[in-house]
Amino acid sequence: MTALTHPAPTSFPLSAAEDAPERCQAPAPAHRLRVARLFRQAPLLLDCGLPVNDVRLAYHTYGAPQRTATLVLHALTGTSAVHEWWGDFLGEGRPLDPTRDFIICANVLGGCAGSSGPADLPTLNGQDAPLTLRDMARAGRALLEELGVNRVRIVGGSMGGMLAYAWLLECPDLVERAVIIGAPTRHAPWAIGLNTAARSAIRAAPGGEGLKVARQIAMLSYRSPESFAATQYGLRAPGVPAITSYLHHHGEKLHARFCERTYVTLTAAMDAFQPGDAELRTIQTPVLVVGISSDQLYPAAEVRASAALLPNARYWELNSIHGHDAFLMDAGELPAQVQRFLNP
Repeated sequence: MTALTHPAPTSFPLSAAEDAPERCQAPAPAHRLRVARLFRQAPLLLDCGLPVNDVRLAYHTYGAPQRTATLVLHALTGTSAVHEWWGDFLGEGRPLDPTRDFIICANVLGGCAGSSGPADLPTLNGQDAPLTLRDMARAGRALLEELGVNRVRIVGGSMGGMLAYAWLLECPDLVERAVIIGAPTRHAPWAIGLNTAARSAIRAAPGGEGLKVARQIAMLSYRSPESFAATQYGLRAPGVPAITSYLHHHGEKLHARFCERTYVTLTAAMDAFQPGDAELRTIQTPVLVVGISSDQLYPAAEVRASAALLPNARYWELNSIHGHDAFLMDAGELPAQVQRFLNP
């Protein structure tokens, strides 16, 4: 993948499954981006067999340091700046309350918002080293140790939800309870197919144009036909359908701030995460699994079936026409459900 390039952003703006609307942004609390340098003495051994030293993880924290923390796991194109993309959840009296809790969010290993990305990792057979969600969980564990945290409650949506399953399998001793939103235990052929098409677009047109197309493919899966009918009907400009303008706009936005090599690496890691039923049934941690009624990417029935595999899970469904991105743009009763689960 050495032909793939990306711009070097000077800041790390918000991103999640889809950019959070302005109305959802919380007033910014005192915070700043920090970067931890990990595995400087002993390496992180990746699942592919390669050792990695001097790993960077960029992270934000909210609230006073404590031994127990709430760990937020971001979505595919996300960053650690939770205040920029999840205002419905972050703030006093909300599920992520900095006046009560110590909240941590790190940009994943392989990301492009300050953490070590594909260009910083070793290659395997001339290609970017494959990463796994379990690799990311082990790197995250090292960050918790660096911060003096020995127990966490996890909240993750979309890719962050799948990563939460990796944490439950890799670090069961650390996780007190977990909230998994809009994510299955493993990718079905439909999700793998969408990611395959996106990676094919990137490889066919490296340098940015393919990434724009990949984002357009993803945006279609993040919403629902009913959502687009309600929000993207008619023309945005003379002769240009609103949905066409919408897709081009989001393709350009992602190209301006994201790395195509990261996109390839992270989607491949999600596709490769395929824990078996027997392994999933060993998870004893209390888990709240949230499906979304109109989710086209991870249908509610698929997410519900994932919850049924866990011995100590409860399923709840968010009712919204807005598809997968409803947890960001139309949260409804979701914050209250999460609040009650995290603080029984």
